[in-house]
Amino acid sequence: MRKTATTQSGGTIPAQPGPRDATDSTTGGDMNGVSVPAEADADAVILGAGPSVRPGEQATVRLRDAGPDDPPRYAPEWLELREGADAAARAHDLLDPLRIRLANLPGRSGLVIHDLGCGTGSMGRWLAPHLDGAQHWVLHDRDPYLLHFAAVASPRSAADGSRVTVETRRGDVGRLTSDALTGASLVTASALLDVLTREEVDTLAAACAGAGCPALLTLSVAGRVELTPSDPLDTEIAEAFNAHQRRSGLLGPDAITVAAEAFSEHGATVQVHPSPWRLGPGESALMAMWLRGWVGAAVEQRPELRERADRYLSDRIAACEAGDLRVVVHHSDLLALCRPTGGAS
Repeated sequence: MRKTATTQSGGTIPAQPGPRDATDSTTGGDMNGVSVPAEADADAVILGAGPSVRPGEQATVRLRDAGPDDPPRYAPEWLELREGADAAARAHDLLDPLRIRLANLPGRSGLVIHDLGCGTGSMGRWLAPHLDGAQHWVLHDRDPYLLHFAAVASPRSAADGSRVTVETRRGDVGRLTSDALTGASLVTASALLDVLTREEVDTLAAACAGAGCPALLTLSVAGRVELTPSDPLDTEIAEAFNAHQRRSGLLGPDAITVAAEAFSEHGATVQVHPSPWRLGPGESALMAMWLRGWVGAAVEQRPELRERADRYLSDRIAACEAGDLRVVVHHSDLLALCRPTGGAS
């Protein structure tokens, strides 16, 4: 029997989509014959956050063309588990200025929203019900399995009951151009900026500016973590994790500053608001998975930490399971209001 994972929105992630699962009237791509990674090892880590596939298995999400050793971005189990925390954390203060801009866009009968690195589509499930008017979401990712799920689990109505439709596009976020965003009302992304390079962030800012559309980019890691109760090793683990996030030219916790500068240089008005995860006993499964990823990435960066980190992780997981641990993982959300190309202010 086929295993499924249930999302908070009521959809399911099929473990092995076949030809029948891989077509849907809302999708824009051919999903037949998709190969899907097997269940992730709970003790494996990917980019310091969540599980990865085992060696030799197909990666889940790739941000750019790369070799077989390039790690996947996130496993679907991790995306599912974090969706509730992401929704609770996103900065609602950015919605009003976004709504005002969208309401004043010239010559638009409905919104066209491009969601970059959409994963399982959690950004659309959160944002679409907060916006009025008909919406057409263009979901971008490199993984056809996740694109299929994002499409079939997308919301079908906006805040005012207007229709929401979707299409999917496989592509490379690092090569986005303003031509690809022609007619776009908004660009969105979640937990994306920190796994891009400086060049890729500038490419994104230039594309949005060239298309004259705003960008709402949420949940970029800020490099700060607070654990209660504290432990002497907290700071050392955090510093090693941050260094791991910055490897190979990735921006990690510097992403929000770099993105704000890049969009500002392209003439956008930029607002940044905090969007922290606040995890307690009610989020113990997410907290435990995050801890394994966080500590694992730190050890990968600094192998000499392993012995102390193993004891630390064991103690932290025990406290998590006992309901005695609380964690604040700091993120930032960015709204960039690019100048509309139609001449409106």
